[in-house]
Amino acid sequence: MTKLIRTNTYLCLTTIVIAIIAGSCKTKKDATAQTVTIKTTATAAGSSATATISPAKKEGIKKFGDLIPPKTKGDSGLFNTYKVDGKYYYVIPDSLLNREMLVVTRLAKTPTNIKVSNQQYGGEETNDQVWKWERHDKQIFIRVPSYSVRADSTSDMYRSVKNSNLDVVLASFDIKAYNKDTTGVVIDVTDFYNGDIAAIGITDDVKKAYKISALDNSRSFIDTIKSFPINTEARALKTYRSTESPTDNTNAAITFELNTSMLLLPKTPMKARLRDDRVGFFGQSQTDYGTDAQKAEVTSYIHRWQLEPKDEAAYARGELVEPKKQIVFYIDPATPKKWVPYLIQGINDWQKAFEAAGFKNAIIGKAAPTAKEDPDFSTEDARYSVVRYFASNIENAYGPHISDPRTGEILESHVGWYHNVMQLLRDWYFVQTAAVNPEARKAKFTDEQMGELIRFVSSHEIGHTLGLPHNFGSSYAYPVDSLRSKSFTDKHGTAPSIMDYARFNYIAQPGDGVTHLYPQIGEYDMWAIKWGYTWFPGKKSSHQEKEILDVWTKEKAGNPLYFYGRQGTSIDPRLQNEDLGDNAMKASTYGIANLKRILPNIEKWTYQQGEDYDDLQSLYGEVLTQFYRYMGHVATNIGGMNENFKTYDQKGPVYDFVAKGLQRDAVLFFNKELFTTPLWMIDSQELGKFDNGVMLNRIKSVQVGTLGNVLSPSRLARMYDNETRNGSKAYTVAELLTDLRGGIFTAGRPDAFKRNLQRGYIENLKSLLNDDFKGFPGVSAAALANFGLTPINMALSDIRPMVRAELKTIDSKLPKGGDAITDAHYIDLHQRIKEALNPTRAVVNFPAAVGGRGLNEDLPVKSDLENY
Repeated sequence: MTKLIRTNTYLCLTTIVIAIIAGSCKTKKDATAQTVTIKTTATAAGSSATATISPAKKEGIKKFGDLIPPKTKGDSGLFNTYKVDGKYYYVIPDSLLNREMLVVTRLAKTPTNIKVSNQQYGGEETNDQVWKWERHDKQIFIRVPSYSVRADSTSDMYRSVKNSNLDVVLASFDIKAYNKDTTGVVIDVTDFYNGDIAAIGITDDVKKAYKISALDNSRSFIDTIKSFPINTEARALKTYRSTESPTDNTNAAITFELNTSMLLLPKTPMKARLRDDRVGFFGQSQTDYGTDAQKAEVTSYIHRWQLEPKDEAAYARGELVEPKKQIVFYIDPATPKKWVPYLIQGINDWQKAFEAAGFKNAIIGKAAPTAKEDPDFSTEDARYSVVRYFASNIENAYGPHISDPRTGEILESHVGWYHNVMQLLRDWYFVQTAAVNPEARKAKFTDEQMGELIRFVSSHEIGHTLGLPHNFGSSYAYPVDSLRSKSFTDKHGTAPSIMDYARFNYIAQPGDGVTHLYPQIGEYDMWAIKWGYTWFPGKKSSHQEKEILDVWTKEKAGNPLYFYGRQGTSIDPRLQNEDLGDNAMKASTYGIANLKRILPNIEKWTYQQGEDYDDLQSLYGEVLTQFYRYMGHVATNIGGMNENFKTYDQKGPVYDFVAKGLQRDAVLFFNKELFTTPLWMIDSQELGKFDNGVMLNRIKSVQVGTLGNVLSPSRLARMYDNETRNGSKAYTVAELLTDLRGGIFTAGRPDAFKRNLQRGYIENLKSLLNDDFKGFPGVSAAALANFGLTPINMALSDIRPMVRAELKTIDSKLPKGGDAITDAHYIDLHQRIKEALNPTRAVVNFPAAVGGRGLNEDLPVKSDLENY
């Protein structure tokens, strides 16, 4: 959520002129009266309030020439910088005192094998904040303003807000000299940049992980400090004493190279755009005490780049116009050359989305300039947005951005691209498309094929850098059958938004002729860019622009192509990751049909002469993981609720329950595809080549883990809410238990999988009957419900009476006799039920999901990309 602008308006200070004429009989020099202008604040009109003082000698303050020898070569820019005898000096002009500057610190180089997430590779950020350089007598302070609260300077609340929002003093520096024309001061920044300052150093997580005790100054130094027109760049090597090294503990140390960029923020901030929950944008919020609301009002702004048309008249006529300043992303020069064109294509694919907002060529990707082309270019420089390429075995990519905390203006981004994301793409593309796609039936894809997959991920990550979060509701817009149509998929891909986790088309069947299997920038993406980036002529306020945007939003309401579904809730079956289509049961049935085609062909399609069976084992596991995803997609329908954000002037509920028929279809799907043993997964000949007794247990874990998910207390609580509100129109807990029992306790001799499943059902019921869910202290019920953890008092709920009745029904209907293992199994079930109804020992919690789609501990599943 976006932070509101805090207007830097202060009361005018009266100019005070103090004329002190000093003379001394004891000196040969006459003291000639001079004045030194000191900027103390910015006035409402933006001018400087000054004080005129005498040239009385100040202790420790030297003449510029005495501190900086005349022939010293300086670096001119935002702050002129000098290096003298190993010391680094900033010359801070009066005009830049109290100006807000964005400071971003990044790792430039790191030791190998760092295990702290997002702190492992050169280019990853450690901190960002805003600084203001402020003069106080003989010192310069760095102040760190907060933008979490505000009140306009004309508001009665302004003084109160200022009194409780004091800017922190991060550091202080003695003034060493004035500059040559006395319009600025000189300070020594050596100890600051070479010291252990948390704001510009490594993170606490890294310090804790490697038991760092202190910075070792003898093994640390400033490499360079450079100045440019609107920024400075300070690079330092820092060695810390450490008892846990990522490489060799005998070193007793760990070394990083860090780069701190300081970028001057615009004096006049960009006009902010108010956020709307119905359209997906990252943002920031601010409590505004200056409004007329009878409460502490929170205002939110979106994150977006500042785009303004070069030709405003042509833009107003509806012509496509280039922006005054393009959004430019450079590709890390450390990137393998063959992937650079695909990363650039992924960036440039967004150009068509910006055309919806009236801009052409608004964004462009470029190869980074060579040292010969631009010797000052640096991938750590905060002026540049860069796709950083990490030599890493992590299967991920992420697209962050840095924004102005006053308005939400995006200022720069460093996309993190891990080399091994290609392994993830290969695995997904294989298990999701190989049934219909001969190009995926390979151990190693062609560069062209992998390049297209990289292009897709590049577009997704760049979407984040433009301010767009994941839209998990997008894929629900396309009917399942449409994803089997060649003409439809050629035009639309797999979802209306590339910001969904809608990967590749697992629904298309052999013979459908579908060849366009990727997501692409779609209808929703173009709508979101139009909403966030359209430029409005005139001097409309943010609230006036919001009135126009509200009209647009209501026009799109009800059209699934433009639906935004947020990430973070697990109660809405439309808002899921890795899913496709508008019906999870139907889509998953097609997906399983394709897995059945892929599994027996893995060895043939990935055959590698002279290699072991690692690939076969890995892809066999990927098939099982994909199968488990389908189960999660279906489970969310049971006890599910649809979430549709609305305003007072829109009709209909924000939350309503999933239709009874769909919930029952989900259980019937489980009875057919999961609780009936999936024998197609058990290929003894193939398993014999790599499985040492793990794979069959994983299949059992999928069955029992999914069952535990379905029987989570939070899901049952929502079902009781539904029954209370909607009566016979609701799918009830009683109906759920009856339908589950019908699929789990079927006629005939139960095989090993069915016996395990039946025991799992009893244990889940036993847990519901006897376990106490402790909840999450300090977290509100509404916040828990947001994540699918619907609160319920188990001791007083209807769940336990219903579970007790279900256990008694099962106990009365269990068959008798059979072979030795079957007879022992039924005796065991009777005993388990007896123990559940009349516990005589401490209850051991069974690993059942509480509210979300938690995975059973016995089922190691490769985690999906949280950022990607």
